[in-house]
Amino acid sequence: MSRLRERRGIEVNLRSEPQMLEYKTIAARIAGDRPRRVLDWGCGWGQVAKLLHDHGLEVTALDYRPGREEGVEPLARFPEIEAHFTPDPIKLPFEAGSFDAVLSLGVLEHVAEPDGSLDEIKRVLEPGGTFYVYKLPNRYSYLERLAKVMGLYYHGANPEDQVYTKRSAVALLQAHGFEILEFRRTNMLPLTLEGAAATQAAAAIWTANRALARVPALNLLATNIELVATSPA
Repeated sequence: MSRLRERRGIEVNLRSEPQMLEYKTIAARIAGDRPRRVLDWGCGWGQVAKLLHDHGLEVTALDYRPGREEGVEPLARFPEIEAHFTPDPIKLPFEAGSFDAVLSLGVLEHVAEPDGSLDEIKRVLEPGGTFYVYKLPNRYSYLERLAKVMGLYYHGANPEDQVYTKRSAVALLQAHGFEILEFRRTNMLPLTLEGAAATQAAAAIWTANRALARVPALNLLATNIELVATSPA
């Protein structure tokens, strides 16, 4: 469930200013809806949980850690955030209706049993709660294909990885009773860029990336799919 454990290492997502701009945009988008209790499902290092916390939201971070006992500990990089760690890849250690929002950011594509995981998310969401799905890999991404040719990590390289189309992503959520409110294809440019030049150009990269993702037909080749859905009332 930890997001992006790939060969370049998860820390590139913290070092890259263009990538951090995406995280900040996502956190601001969720904060704008003013949810009361948010579950960051598969929190990884916790960078987005921290951003949501900084927006004044009540955030519960959770990550899957096979082979360790269930427990609650401060995150190594963000010790002000206490995270729930679980050895169970599906079951969530929370009561039904514990949250009015759940965030999946680069997580749903990595879980071993999407149907079981979505049933659990629906269980811990209150009726009518919001499910935010970000960075779901697009099957037709040109950047993923380039990564494969170049011998880099790409989504689908690991047996448990899933890649999605609009039809399959929408169908998966609808099969579990979710109502789709928003759908977008996002990220036409690589964001995990390091170094002084990438940092200096971060705002321009992020602006161009968002503009390109709004171009019809071209965005069919975008890297990611985003959905916002509500659980059954």
